Amino acid sequence: MSAAARAALFALLAAVALASRTAMPVDETRYLAVAWEMWTRGDFLVPHLNGAPYSHKPPLLFWLIHAGWAAFGVNDAWPRLVAPLCAVGTLLVTARAARVLWPQAPWIAGRAAWILAGTLLFALFSVLLMFDTLLALCVAVGVLGLAHAAAGRRRGFPLLALGFGLGLLAKGPAALLHLGPAALLAPWWAGRALPRRRWYMGVALALGGGAMLALAWAIPAGVRGGEAYRDAIFWGQTAHRMVASFAHRQPVWWYLPWLPVVLAPFLAWRPLWDGLRGAGLLDDAGARLALALALPALAAFSLVSGKQLHYLLPQFPSFALLAARALDAPQPARRPWLAGATLAGIGAALLALPFVPRAAAFAPSPAVAIAAAVALAALAAWLLLVPRPPAAQVPRLATAAVLLLAVLHLAVVRVVAPAWDTRPLAQAIAVLQAQGRALVHDGAYHGQYQFAGRLAAPLAQVTDVPAAQRWIDQHPDGAVVVYFKEREALAALAPIATQPFRGRYAALLEARDAAGAVAVSEALEARDAEGEPAGDPTPRP
Repeated sequence: MSAAARAALFALLAAVALASRTAMPVDETRYLAVAWEMWTRGDFLVPHLNGAPYSHKPPLLFWLIHAGWAAFGVNDAWPRLVAPLCAVGTLLVTARAARVLWPQAPWIAGRAAWILAGTLLFALFSVLLMFDTLLALCVAVGVLGLAHAAAGRRRGFPLLALGFGLGLLAKGPAALLHLGPAALLAPWWAGRALPRRRWYMGVALALGGGAMLALAWAIPAGVRGGEAYRDAIFWGQTAHRMVASFAHRQPVWWYLPWLPVVLAPFLAWRPLWDGLRGAGLLDDAGARLALALALPALAAFSLVSGKQLHYLLPQFPSFALLAARALDAPQPARRPWLAGATLAGIGAALLALPFVPRAAAFAPSPAVAIAAAVALAALAAWLLLVPRPPAAQVPRLATAAVLLLAVLHLAVVRVVAPAWDTRPLAQAIAVLQAQGRALVHDGAYHGQYQFAGRLAAPLAQVTDVPAAQRWIDQHPDGAVVVYFKEREALAALAPIATQPFRGRYAALLEARDAAGAVAVSEALEARDAEGEPAGDPTPRP
Protein backbone atom coordinates (compact mmCIF):
# COMPACT_ATOMS: atom_id res chain seq x y z
CA MET A 1 0.00 0.00 0.00
CA SER A 2 2.84 2.36 0.76
CA ALA A 3 4.29 1.77 -2.72
CA ALA A 4 0.94 2.69 -4.26
CA ALA A 5 0.74 5.81 -2.09
CA ARG A 6 4.21 6.91 -3.21
CA ALA A 7 3.35 6.28 -6.85
CA ALA A 8 0.13 8.28 -6.48
CA LEU A 9 2.05 11.13 -4.89
CA PHE A 10 4.50 11.29 -7.81
CA ALA A 11 1.64 10.98 -10.29
CA LEU A 12 0.03 14.03 -8.67
CA LEU A 13 3.29 15.99 -8.86
CA ALA A 14 3.78 14.99 -12.52
CA ALA A 15 0.23 16.04 -13.39
CA VAL A 16 0.69 19.41 -11.69
CA ALA A 17 4.01 19.97 -13.48
CA LEU A 18 2.48 19.09 -16.85
CA ALA A 19 -0.40 21.50 -16.23
CA SER A 20 1.84 24.29 -14.93
CA ARG A 21 4.50 24.63 -17.64
CA THR A 22 5.82 23.44 -20.97
CA ALA A 23 9.29 22.00 -21.54
CA MET A 24 11.89 24.56 -20.43
CA PRO A 25 14.77 25.79 -22.56
CA VAL A 26 17.51 25.14 -22.96
CA ASP A 27 18.03 21.64 -21.53
CA GLU A 28 14.57 20.10 -21.80
CA THR A 29 13.90 21.60 -25.22
CA ARG A 30 17.36 20.51 -26.43
CA TYR A 31 16.75 16.89 -25.47
CA LEU A 32 13.32 16.99 -27.08
CA ALA A 33 14.94 18.42 -30.21
CA VAL A 34 17.44 15.53 -30.32
CA ALA A 35 14.67 12.94 -29.86
CA TRP A 36 12.52 14.67 -32.51
CA GLU A 37 15.37 14.86 -35.02
CA MET A 38 16.15 11.16 -34.53
CA TRP A 39 12.47 10.41 -35.00
CA THR A 40 12.06 12.46 -38.19
CA ARG A 41 15.32 11.13 -39.66
CA GLY A 42 14.38 7.56 -38.81
CA ASP A 43 17.87 7.19 -37.33
CA PHE A 44 17.70 5.66 -33.86
CA LEU A 45 21.39 4.83 -33.70
CA VAL A 46 23.12 8.21 -33.84
CA PRO A 47 21.51 11.15 -31.99
CA HIS A 48 21.46 14.37 -34.02
CA LEU A 49 20.99 18.03 -33.18
CA ASN A 50 20.76 20.70 -35.87
CA GLY A 51 21.68 18.16 -38.50
CA ALA A 52 24.96 17.16 -36.82
CA PRO A 53 25.71 14.09 -34.68
CA TYR A 54 25.08 14.88 -31.02
CA SER A 55 27.82 13.28 -28.94
CA HIS A 56 27.17 14.91 -25.56
CA LYS A 57 24.76 12.24 -24.31
CA PRO A 58 24.16 8.54 -25.05
CA PRO A 59 20.79 7.52 -26.49
CA LEU A 60 18.92 5.67 -23.70
CA LEU A 61 16.70 8.61 -22.72
CA PHE A 62 15.92 9.30 -26.37
CA TRP A 63 15.05 5.65 -26.94
CA LEU A 64 12.58 5.75 -24.04
CA ILE A 65 10.97 8.82 -25.59
CA HIS A 66 10.75 7.03 -28.95
CA ALA A 67 9.20 3.96 -27.31
CA GLY A 68 6.37 6.10 -25.94
CA TRP A 69 5.86 7.87 -29.26
CA ALA A 70 5.74 4.52 -31.05
CA ALA A 71 3.09 3.30 -28.61
CA PHE A 72 0.98 6.45 -28.17
CA GLY A 73 1.89 8.68 -31.11
CA VAL A 74 4.06 11.78 -31.01
CA ASN A 75 2.88 13.97 -28.14
CA ASP A 76 4.18 16.50 -25.63
CA ALA A 77 3.19 14.61 -22.49
CA TRP A 78 5.02 11.29 -22.83
CA PRO A 79 8.61 12.65 -22.84
CA ARG A 80 7.89 14.51 -19.61
CA LEU A 81 6.47 11.35 -18.01
CA VAL A 82 9.70 9.40 -18.51
CA ALA A 83 11.42 11.00 -15.50
CA PRO A 84 8.49 10.44 -13.08
CA LEU A 85 8.30 6.79 -14.18
CA CYS A 86 12.06 6.41 -13.64
CA ALA A 87 11.68 8.03 -10.21
CA VAL A 88 8.97 5.57 -9.18
CA GLY A 89 11.12 2.73 -10.53
CA THR A 90 14.04 3.98 -8.43
CA LEU A 91 11.85 3.93 -5.32
CA LEU A 92 10.84 0.32 -6.01
CA VAL A 93 14.41 -0.84 -6.67
CA THR A 94 15.73 0.98 -3.59
CA ALA A 95 13.09 -0.68 -1.44
CA ARG A 96 14.03 -4.06 -2.92
CA ALA A 97 17.73 -3.44 -2.16
CA ALA A 98 16.81 -2.63 1.45
CA ARG A 99 14.94 -5.93 1.76
CA VAL A 100 18.01 -7.80 0.54
CA LEU A 101 20.35 -5.91 2.87
CA TRP A 102 18.11 -6.18 5.95
CA PRO A 103 15.88 -9.27 5.52
CA GLN A 104 15.34 -9.37 9.27
CA ALA A 105 13.90 -5.81 9.23
CA PRO A 106 11.52 -5.55 6.24
CA TRP A 107 10.12 -2.24 7.51
CA ILE A 108 13.39 -0.50 6.55
CA ALA A 109 12.51 -0.97 2.85
CA GLY A 110 9.40 1.19 2.92
CA ARG A 111 11.14 3.77 5.10
CA ALA A 112 14.04 4.04 2.63
CA ALA A 113 11.63 4.52 -0.27
CA TRP A 114 9.77 7.25 1.63
CA ILE A 115 13.02 9.05 2.47
CA LEU A 116 14.09 8.95 -1.17
CA ALA A 117 10.68 10.13 -2.35
CA GLY A 118 10.68 13.05 0.06
CA THR A 119 14.22 14.28 -0.61
CA LEU A 120 13.50 17.61 -2.29
CA LEU A 121 16.05 17.50 -5.11
CA PHE A 122 15.03 13.98 -6.07
CA ALA A 123 11.36 14.96 -6.13
CA LEU A 124 12.16 18.10 -8.13
CA PHE A 125 14.13 16.21 -10.79
CA SER A 126 11.39 13.62 -11.03
CA VAL A 127 9.47 16.14 -13.17
CA LEU A 128 12.40 17.42 -15.25
CA LEU A 129 13.33 15.93 -18.62
CA MET A 130 16.95 15.30 -17.68
CA PHE A 131 19.28 12.30 -17.58
CA ASP A 132 19.91 12.19 -13.84
CA THR A 133 16.72 10.45 -12.66
CA LEU A 134 17.23 7.81 -15.36
CA LEU A 135 20.83 7.36 -14.22
CA ALA A 136 19.61 7.10 -10.60
CA LEU A 137 17.42 4.15 -11.64
CA CYS A 138 20.35 2.47 -13.40
CA VAL A 139 22.61 2.98 -10.38
CA ALA A 140 19.89 1.63 -8.06
CA VAL A 141 19.76 -1.53 -10.19
CA GLY A 142 23.53 -1.83 -9.75
CA VAL A 143 23.20 -1.34 -5.98
CA LEU A 144 20.60 -4.12 -5.88
CA GLY A 145 23.08 -6.28 -7.76
CA LEU A 146 25.81 -5.54 -5.21
CA ALA A 147 23.46 -6.46 -2.37
CA HIS A 148 22.47 -9.75 -4.02
CA ALA A 149 26.07 -10.60 -4.93
CA ALA A 150 27.26 -10.00 -1.36
CA ALA A 151 24.53 -12.38 -0.18
CA GLY A 152 25.90 -15.03 -2.55
CA ARG A 153 22.98 -14.96 -4.98
CA ARG A 154 23.59 -15.66 -8.67
CA ARG A 155 21.48 -12.79 -9.90
CA GLY A 156 23.79 -10.25 -8.22
CA PHE A 157 26.51 -9.84 -10.84
CA PRO A 158 24.10 -9.89 -13.82
CA LEU A 159 22.17 -7.06 -12.13
CA LEU A 160 25.43 -5.21 -11.53
CA ALA A 161 26.30 -5.65 -15.21
CA LEU A 162 22.87 -4.31 -16.13
CA GLY A 163 23.41 -1.31 -13.86
CA PHE A 164 26.81 -0.63 -15.43
CA GLY A 165 25.58 -1.07 -18.99
CA LEU A 166 22.36 0.91 -18.72
CA GLY A 167 24.19 3.60 -16.77
CA LEU A 168 26.72 3.93 -19.60
CA LEU A 169 23.86 4.20 -22.09
CA ALA A 170 22.09 6.73 -19.87
CA LYS A 171 24.89 9.19 -19.14
CA GLY A 172 28.22 7.74 -20.15
CA PRO A 173 31.19 6.94 -17.91
CA ALA A 174 29.73 8.82 -14.92
CA ALA A 175 27.94 5.57 -14.08
CA LEU A 176 31.29 3.99 -13.25
CA LEU A 177 31.97 6.62 -10.58
CA HIS A 178 28.68 5.85 -8.89
CA LEU A 179 29.07 2.07 -8.72
CA GLY A 180 32.74 1.22 -9.26
CA PRO A 181 34.24 2.30 -5.91
CA ALA A 182 31.64 0.41 -3.87
CA ALA A 183 32.26 -2.71 -5.94
CA LEU A 184 36.00 -2.44 -5.26
CA LEU A 185 35.50 -1.74 -1.52
CA ALA A 186 33.37 -4.85 -0.95
CA PRO A 187 35.83 -6.51 1.49
CA TRP A 188 35.29 -3.54 3.81
CA TRP A 189 31.53 -3.29 3.68
CA ALA A 190 30.59 -6.94 3.06
CA GLY A 191 32.92 -8.38 5.71
CA ARG A 192 36.03 -10.51 5.83
CA ALA A 193 34.14 -13.69 4.97
CA LEU A 194 33.66 -12.41 1.42
CA PRO A 195 35.48 -14.68 -1.08
CA ARG A 196 37.66 -11.97 -2.61
CA ARG A 197 38.89 -13.81 -5.68
CA ARG A 198 35.40 -14.84 -6.66
CA TRP A 199 34.09 -11.37 -5.89
CA TYR A 200 36.56 -9.45 -8.02
CA MET A 201 36.17 -11.94 -10.86
CA GLY A 202 32.43 -11.34 -10.72
CA VAL A 203 32.92 -7.56 -10.68
CA ALA A 204 35.25 -7.79 -13.68
CA LEU A 205 32.72 -9.91 -15.57
CA ALA A 206 29.93 -7.48 -14.64
CA LEU A 207 32.00 -4.54 -15.82
CA GLY A 208 32.80 -6.38 -19.04
CA GLY A 209 29.15 -7.30 -19.54
CA GLY A 210 28.07 -3.71 -18.97
CA ALA A 211 30.73 -2.50 -21.39
CA MET A 212 29.55 -4.99 -24.02
CA LEU A 213 25.98 -3.74 -23.60
CA ALA A 214 27.15 -0.16 -24.18
CA LEU A 215 29.46 -1.15 -27.05
CA ALA A 216 26.57 -2.91 -28.80
CA TRP A 217 25.33 0.61 -29.46
CA ALA A 218 28.60 2.56 -29.52
CA ILE A 219 30.45 0.53 -32.17
CA PRO A 220 27.79 0.69 -34.92
CA ALA A 221 26.96 4.29 -33.93
CA GLY A 222 30.64 5.23 -34.23
CA VAL A 223 30.82 3.64 -37.67
CA ARG A 224 27.73 5.45 -38.90
CA GLY A 225 28.43 8.78 -37.19
CA GLY A 226 31.89 9.27 -38.71
CA GLU A 227 35.34 9.87 -37.32
CA ALA A 228 34.59 13.02 -35.30
CA TYR A 229 31.54 11.43 -33.64
CA ARG A 230 33.44 8.19 -33.02
CA ASP A 231 36.27 10.09 -31.34
CA ALA A 232 33.79 12.03 -29.22
CA ILE A 233 31.90 9.02 -27.84
CA PHE A 234 34.96 6.81 -27.32
CA TRP A 235 37.46 9.40 -26.16
CA GLY A 236 36.01 12.87 -25.76
CA GLN A 237 33.38 11.72 -23.26
CA THR A 238 36.08 10.34 -20.95
CA ALA A 239 39.65 11.58 -21.17
CA HIS A 240 39.05 14.98 -22.74
CA ARG A 241 36.37 15.95 -20.23
CA MET A 242 38.17 14.53 -17.22
CA VAL A 243 41.43 16.32 -18.08
CA ALA A 244 39.62 19.62 -18.60
CA SER A 245 37.62 19.11 -15.42
CA PHE A 246 40.66 19.37 -13.18
CA ALA A 247 41.06 23.05 -14.14
CA HIS A 248 38.92 23.98 -11.15
CA ARG A 249 36.12 26.42 -11.76
CA GLN A 250 34.51 25.50 -8.43
CA PRO A 251 36.41 24.74 -5.21
CA VAL A 252 36.73 21.17 -3.99
CA TRP A 253 34.41 21.84 -1.04
CA TRP A 254 31.64 23.37 -3.21
CA TYR A 255 29.18 20.51 -2.68
CA LEU A 256 29.43 20.46 1.12
CA PRO A 257 27.44 23.64 1.99
CA TRP A 258 24.77 22.58 -0.50
CA LEU A 259 24.17 19.15 1.04
CA PRO A 260 21.60 20.40 3.62
CA VAL A 261 19.66 21.93 0.72
CA VAL A 262 19.78 19.05 -1.74
CA LEU A 263 19.09 16.46 0.98
CA ALA A 264 16.35 18.51 2.65
CA PRO A 265 14.34 17.96 4.71
CA PHE A 266 16.04 14.89 6.18
CA LEU A 267 19.65 16.07 6.53
CA ALA A 268 18.45 18.95 8.75
CA TRP A 269 16.27 16.61 10.83
CA ARG A 270 17.46 15.90 14.36
CA PRO A 271 16.31 12.23 14.58
CA LEU A 272 18.51 11.35 11.62
CA TRP A 273 21.60 12.74 13.34
CA ASP A 274 20.66 11.02 16.59
CA GLY A 275 20.40 7.76 14.67
CA LEU A 276 23.69 8.29 12.85
CA ARG A 277 25.42 8.82 16.20
CA GLY A 278 23.94 5.61 17.55
CA ALA A 279 26.23 2.78 18.52
CA GLY A 280 26.77 -0.04 16.09
CA LEU A 281 25.81 1.64 12.81
CA LEU A 282 29.21 0.95 11.26
CA ASP A 283 28.91 -2.68 12.33
CA ASP A 284 26.07 -3.05 9.82
CA ALA A 285 27.09 -4.22 6.32
CA GLY A 286 24.19 -2.41 4.67
CA ALA A 287 25.12 0.90 6.27
CA ARG A 288 28.75 0.40 5.22
CA LEU A 289 27.62 -0.30 1.63
CA ALA A 290 25.67 2.98 1.62
CA LEU A 291 28.78 4.83 2.80
CA ALA A 292 30.95 3.03 0.23
CA LEU A 293 28.56 4.23 -2.46
CA ALA A 294 28.06 7.82 -1.31
CA LEU A 295 31.43 9.00 0.02
CA PRO A 296 33.73 8.00 -2.89
CA ALA A 297 31.23 9.38 -5.39
CA LEU A 298 31.03 12.66 -3.48
CA ALA A 299 34.83 12.83 -3.37
CA ALA A 300 35.15 12.04 -7.08
CA PHE A 301 32.62 14.66 -8.17
CA SER A 302 34.21 17.17 -5.80
CA LEU A 303 37.56 16.73 -7.54
CA VAL A 304 36.24 17.64 -10.99
CA SER A 305 35.44 21.27 -11.72
CA GLY A 306 32.22 20.79 -13.67
CA LYS A 307 30.00 20.67 -10.61
CA GLN A 308 26.20 20.64 -10.68
CA LEU A 309 23.94 19.69 -7.80
CA HIS A 310 22.05 17.14 -9.85
CA TYR A 311 25.25 15.18 -10.57
CA LEU A 312 24.83 13.74 -7.05
CA LEU A 313 21.26 12.57 -7.69
CA PRO A 314 22.19 8.93 -8.48
CA GLN A 315 23.62 8.66 -4.93
CA PHE A 316 20.34 9.61 -3.27
CA PRO A 317 19.24 5.96 -2.99
CA SER A 318 22.39 5.24 -0.95
CA PHE A 319 21.56 8.21 1.30
CA ALA A 320 18.03 6.88 1.72
CA LEU A 321 19.33 3.42 2.65
CA LEU A 322 21.74 4.84 5.23
CA ALA A 323 19.11 7.17 6.72
CA ALA A 324 16.49 4.41 6.90
CA ARG A 325 18.91 2.13 8.73
CA ALA A 326 19.98 4.93 11.11
CA LEU A 327 16.34 5.54 12.07
CA ASP A 328 15.89 1.92 13.09
CA ALA A 329 17.14 2.65 16.60
CA PRO A 330 14.28 3.48 19.03
CA GLN A 331 13.79 7.21 19.62
CA PRO A 332 11.18 9.19 21.54
CA ALA A 333 8.17 10.79 19.87
CA ARG A 334 8.78 14.33 18.66
CA ARG A 335 7.33 17.07 16.52
CA PRO A 336 9.37 18.13 13.43
CA TRP A 337 9.47 21.80 14.38
CA LEU A 338 12.02 22.86 11.77
CA ALA A 339 10.09 21.30 8.88
CA GLY A 340 6.80 22.79 10.11
CA ALA A 341 8.32 26.23 10.55
CA THR A 342 9.90 26.05 7.09
CA LEU A 343 6.57 25.22 5.46
CA ALA A 344 4.85 28.03 7.33
CA GLY A 345 7.66 30.44 6.40
CA ILE A 346 7.40 29.56 2.69
CA GLY A 347 3.66 30.13 2.91
CA ALA A 348 4.20 33.54 4.50
CA ALA A 349 6.71 34.44 1.77
CA LEU A 350 4.21 33.48 -0.94
CA LEU A 351 1.56 35.55 0.82
CA ALA A 352 3.84 38.60 0.75
CA LEU A 353 5.08 38.19 -2.85
CA PRO A 354 2.18 40.01 -4.60
CA PHE A 355 2.95 43.12 -2.54
CA VAL A 356 6.71 43.21 -3.27
CA PRO A 357 7.28 45.81 -6.03
CA ARG A 358 10.10 43.93 -7.77
CA ALA A 359 8.41 40.53 -7.61
CA ALA A 360 5.71 41.14 -10.24
CA ALA A 361 7.31 38.82 -12.80
CA PHE A 362 7.00 35.75 -10.58
CA ALA A 363 4.43 36.69 -7.94
CA PRO A 364 1.14 34.78 -7.85
CA SER A 365 -2.13 36.66 -7.75
CA PRO A 366 -3.30 37.54 -4.21
CA ALA A 367 -5.99 34.86 -4.36
CA VAL A 368 -3.50 32.17 -5.42
CA ALA A 369 -0.99 33.36 -2.81
CA ILE A 370 -3.62 33.08 -0.08
CA ALA A 371 -4.62 29.58 -1.23
CA ALA A 372 -0.97 28.46 -1.32
CA ALA A 373 -0.26 29.93 2.12
CA VAL A 374 -3.31 28.19 3.58
CA ALA A 375 -2.27 24.88 1.98
CA LEU A 376 1.26 25.13 3.39
CA ALA A 377 -0.03 26.15 6.82
CA ALA A 378 -2.30 23.10 6.77
CA LEU A 379 0.66 20.89 5.87
CA ALA A 380 2.67 22.39 8.74
CA ALA A 381 -0.18 21.75 11.16
CA TRP A 382 -0.51 18.18 9.85
CA LEU A 383 3.16 17.60 10.65
CA LEU A 384 3.12 19.23 14.08
CA LEU A 385 -0.29 18.26 15.46
CA VAL A 386 0.74 15.09 17.29
CA PRO A 387 4.23 14.00 18.46
CA ARG A 388 5.30 10.84 16.63
CA PRO A 389 8.33 8.55 16.67
CA PRO A 390 10.76 9.41 13.87
CA ALA A 391 9.88 6.30 11.84
CA ALA A 392 6.22 7.38 11.82
CA GLN A 393 7.20 10.93 10.83
CA VAL A 394 9.06 9.85 7.67
CA PRO A 395 6.01 9.30 5.39
CA ARG A 396 4.51 12.60 6.54
CA LEU A 397 7.71 14.54 5.95
CA ALA A 398 8.05 12.99 2.48
CA THR A 399 4.44 13.70 1.60
CA ALA A 400 4.79 17.29 2.78
CA ALA A 401 7.96 17.77 0.67
CA VAL A 402 6.30 16.51 -2.51
CA LEU A 403 3.13 18.53 -1.87
CA LEU A 404 5.30 21.61 -1.24
CA LEU A 405 6.71 21.24 -4.77
CA ALA A 406 3.19 20.81 -6.16
CA VAL A 407 2.03 24.00 -4.41
CA LEU A 408 5.06 25.93 -5.69
CA HIS A 409 4.33 24.76 -9.23
CA LEU A 410 0.76 25.99 -9.00
CA ALA A 411 1.60 29.25 -7.25
CA VAL A 412 4.92 30.33 -8.80
CA VAL A 413 6.02 28.15 -11.72
CA ARG A 414 2.69 28.64 -13.49
CA VAL A 415 3.20 32.43 -13.28
CA VAL A 416 6.67 32.45 -14.83
CA ALA A 417 5.97 29.64 -17.32
CA PRO A 418 5.06 31.93 -20.27
CA ALA A 419 8.63 33.27 -20.28
CA TRP A 420 9.83 29.71 -20.95
CA ASP A 421 7.13 28.65 -23.43
CA THR A 422 8.67 28.44 -26.91
CA ARG A 423 5.45 27.50 -28.72
CA PRO A 424 4.37 30.94 -30.06
CA LEU A 425 7.61 31.50 -31.98
CA ALA A 426 7.99 27.81 -32.84
CA GLN A 427 4.56 27.69 -34.46
CA ALA A 428 5.26 30.87 -36.46
CA ILE A 429 8.56 29.35 -37.65
CA ALA A 430 6.72 26.16 -38.67
CA VAL A 431 4.28 28.18 -40.81
CA LEU A 432 7.16 29.89 -42.65
CA GLN A 433 8.96 26.58 -43.12
CA ALA A 434 5.83 25.10 -44.65
CA GLN A 435 5.77 28.04 -47.08
CA GLY A 436 9.32 27.25 -48.14
CA ARG A 437 10.78 30.40 -46.60
CA ALA A 438 14.46 30.50 -45.60
CA LEU A 439 15.06 31.02 -41.87
CA VAL A 440 18.11 31.71 -39.74
CA HIS A 441 18.77 32.00 -36.03
CA ASP A 442 20.92 34.86 -34.72
CA GLY A 443 23.38 33.26 -32.31
CA ALA A 444 23.90 29.67 -31.21
CA TYR A 445 20.75 27.61 -31.69
CA HIS A 446 20.06 24.93 -29.09
CA GLY A 447 17.01 23.45 -30.79
CA GLN A 448 14.53 25.22 -28.53
CA TYR A 449 11.91 25.54 -31.30
CA GLN A 450 12.36 22.14 -32.96
CA PHE A 451 9.90 19.96 -31.12
CA ALA A 452 7.47 22.68 -30.04
CA GLY A 453 6.97 23.64 -33.70
CA ARG A 454 7.42 20.07 -35.04
CA LEU A 455 9.92 21.67 -37.42
CA ALA A 456 10.84 19.67 -40.51
CA ALA A 457 14.41 21.01 -40.52
CA PRO A 458 16.68 22.76 -38.01
CA LEU A 459 17.38 26.46 -38.27
CA ALA A 460 20.57 27.75 -39.82
CA GLN A 461 22.76 29.81 -37.45
CA VAL A 462 24.71 33.05 -37.78
CA THR A 463 26.97 34.14 -34.96
CA ASP A 464 27.94 37.74 -35.80
CA VAL A 465 26.67 40.83 -37.63
CA PRO A 466 28.71 40.36 -40.86
CA ALA A 467 27.52 36.76 -41.20
CA ALA A 468 23.95 37.86 -40.58
CA GLN A 469 24.23 40.57 -43.21
CA ARG A 470 25.60 38.13 -45.77
CA TRP A 471 22.73 35.73 -45.08
CA ILE A 472 20.17 38.55 -45.41
CA ASP A 473 21.71 39.66 -48.70
CA GLN A 474 21.44 36.11 -50.01
CA HIS A 475 17.87 35.57 -48.67
CA PRO A 476 16.01 38.89 -48.96
CA ASP A 477 12.67 37.09 -48.59
CA GLY A 478 13.79 35.10 -45.56
CA ALA A 479 13.17 35.57 -41.84
CA VAL A 480 15.47 35.85 -38.84
CA VAL A 481 15.06 34.92 -35.15
CA VAL A 482 16.58 37.73 -33.06
CA TYR A 483 16.79 38.31 -29.29
CA PHE A 484 16.55 41.61 -27.44
CA LYS A 485 17.29 42.47 -23.85
CA GLU A 486 14.67 45.24 -23.83
CA ARG A 487 11.18 45.33 -25.29
CA GLU A 488 11.71 48.94 -26.44
CA ALA A 489 14.14 47.75 -29.12
CA LEU A 490 11.16 46.14 -30.90
CA ALA A 491 9.11 49.35 -31.00
CA ALA A 492 10.18 50.42 -34.49
CA LEU A 493 9.87 46.91 -35.98
CA ALA A 494 6.94 44.82 -37.17
CA PRO A 495 7.83 41.31 -36.03
CA ILE A 496 6.04 38.33 -37.51
CA ALA A 497 5.91 36.91 -33.97
CA THR A 498 7.41 37.79 -30.62
CA GLN A 499 7.45 36.34 -27.13
CA PRO A 500 9.29 36.58 -23.79
CA PHE A 501 12.24 34.23 -23.62
CA ARG A 502 14.23 33.64 -20.42
CA GLY A 503 14.37 37.27 -19.35
CA ARG A 504 14.74 38.55 -22.90
CA TYR A 505 12.45 38.97 -25.90
CA ALA A 506 12.60 36.75 -28.95
CA ALA A 507 11.31 38.06 -32.28
CA LEU A 508 10.83 36.54 -35.72
CA LEU A 509 11.60 39.30 -38.22
CA GLU A 510 11.44 39.70 -41.95
CA ALA A 511 14.95 39.76 -43.40
CA ARG A 512 14.51 43.33 -44.63
CA ASP A 513 14.00 44.47 -41.02
CA ALA A 514 16.61 42.24 -39.46
CA ALA A 515 19.97 43.78 -40.39
CA GLY A 516 19.70 46.75 -38.06
CA ALA A 517 17.87 44.65 -35.48
CA VAL A 518 20.72 42.13 -35.27
CA ALA A 519 23.19 44.97 -34.72
CA VAL A 520 20.97 46.47 -32.01
CA SER A 521 20.52 43.08 -30.35
CA GLU A 522 24.28 42.51 -30.20
CA ALA A 523 24.91 46.07 -29.00
CA LEU A 524 22.41 45.66 -26.18
CA GLU A 525 23.95 42.32 -25.22
CA ALA A 526 27.42 43.93 -25.23
CA ARG A 527 26.18 46.80 -23.08
CA ASP A 528 24.62 44.36 -20.65
CA ALA A 529 27.84 42.33 -20.49
CA GLU A 530 30.20 45.31 -20.10
CA GLY A 531 27.98 47.78 -18.23
CA GLU A 532 28.59 50.50 -20.84
CA PRO A 533 26.14 52.45 -23.03
CA ALA A 534 25.49 50.82 -26.40
CA GLY A 535 24.70 53.99 -28.31
CA ASP A 536 21.61 54.71 -30.36
CA PRO A 537 19.19 51.78 -29.94
CA THR A 538 17.14 52.70 -33.00
CA PRO A 539 17.35 49.93 -35.61
CA ARG A 540 18.34 50.97 -39.12
CA PRO A 541 16.72 48.90 -41.87
